[in-house]
Amino acid sequence: MYMSEDNKPIGWWLKELDRLIEAGFAEVLAADGLDRRQWQALNAAGGDQPVAAALAPFEGSADAVRALEARGWMAGEELTDEGRAVRERLTGKVGAYRRQVADGIEPGEYAATVAVLRRMALNLTGRTNSSAV
Repeated sequence: MYMSEDNKPIGWWLKELDRLIEAGFAEVLAADGLDRRQWQALNAAGGDQPVAAALAPFEGSADAVRALEARGWMAGEELTDEGRAVRERLTGKVGAYRRQVADGIEPGEYAATVAVLRRMALNLTGRTNSSAV
């Protein structure tokens, strides 16, 4: 049975959006020889949260960190000088891609969408604490 664009369920759109985001990140990062997990690890290492905690929900995170260590961009949970330079350079490219993804979406719409998805995830896990997801 064919589903038109306006009657596809949320699960279909979630999978399609995830597929498109993964493909887009692959294209954005390809010239630098990175994949999305490696970017997430590189970006997390420059943040306030421990890398392992920031990447806990994602498969392949440990492999991503090892790949960055092998390139000399990370040492444990820390970025090297070269890693900081790469992260800084890629932040602009990734930011432009993220703006493309959210083009035409008002900040309130984006926040409401994230809140709804979080609530749905909490409903399915039986959790009530919004910080749990």
